[in-house]
Amino acid sequence: MEFSDKAVVVTGGAQGIGKCIAECFRREGAIVHVIDKQDGPWFVGDLADKATLERFAVDVIAKSGKVDVLVNNAMPLFKGIDECTYEEFAYAQAVGVVAPFYLAKLFKEHFAEGASIIDISSSRDRMSQPQSESYTAAKGGISALTHALAASFAGRVRVNSISPGWIDTTGRTYDGSDAAQHFAGRVGNPMDIANMVLYLASGKAGFITGENICIDGGMTRSMIYHNDFGWRLESPSLA
Repeated sequence: MEFSDKAVVVTGGAQGIGKCIAECFRREGAIVHVIDKQDGPWFVGDLADKATLERFAVDVIAKSGKVDVLVNNAMPLFKGIDECTYEEFAYAQAVGVVAPFYLAKLFKEHFAEGASIIDISSSRDRMSQPQSESYTAAKGGISALTHALAASFAGRVRVNSISPGWIDTTGRTYDGSDAAQHFAGRVGNPMDIANMVLYLASGKAGFITGENICIDGGMTRSMIYHNDFGWRLESPSLA
């Protein structure tokens, strides 16, 4: 129960990876404060709204008086350049980059000794698919924000980020090519990320800060070429 009575904040904690992270901290004795847009027994609000972030911070401090761990997990909007409007792109950055920055600022004077910030980025911070600009830009932004905050909080708060690859949140088991394309031989699950979050928040990771850890089963280390191992790129330019 390393996190007994620790105050943990998880954004986007109503489902998926965020829910798993929140549940793991609760099992370890932490007092977990969740904010999410979905209705439920947590602080309900839109992370893109400045006033909502301020109200949430006041609520956390009123209830716990401190923050030991801040996990910025909320998912930005996923849209590409063909369909994404100016407003939608700005909204994705507000959720994915501005909110983590502003929460760190709001909690700046309330971080406990040994506190930790863990940002959830994505392997898309280093690789891309077409039509993914709003999400990819936000995830790249939070990766850079991580090491900037680590420098600003040096000696007070450790700041790290995790870049998940393909993480299935439905409980489905994948086989065949879906599994084989990972060096690990399987698709990831939320516990793969939650385990690293708990480690980074613990005293065992006391010498780790400003770091980004990619958890993707090895996919970003796999070199793929057209016509290699029977793989073909389906593209209009090759038709």
